[in-house]
Amino acid sequence: MTKEYLIPAAEFCANHQIELSFINSLHEFGLIEVVSIQQTTFLSSEELPKLEQILLFNQELEINLEGVEVIIRLLERVHQIQHEMNILRNRLSIYENL
Repeated sequence: MTKEYLIPAAEFCANHQIELSFINSLHEFGLIEVVSIQQTTFLSSEELPKLEQILLFNQELEINLEGVEVIIRLLERVHQIQHEMNILRNRLSIYENL
């Protein structure tokens, strides 16, 4: 079981020198999840690796949000396919060992 910690989005933005509107845009695109508590936006600690990857694509590689969305969706699909392949390999190995 993983523990989930919440980080204020404003603090993350200050540390990464980005606008809070960027976080809101990512949320509107469905790329990240945010939690709102008493009119304050928080990010889950589990979202941070994905968010940093998005920042890399957007800032370092200068890919717009639409392109980032496509890349993230494709990467998620690749991970899903890899997971399914591992399950199938495990099932196959059961029959190969008979």
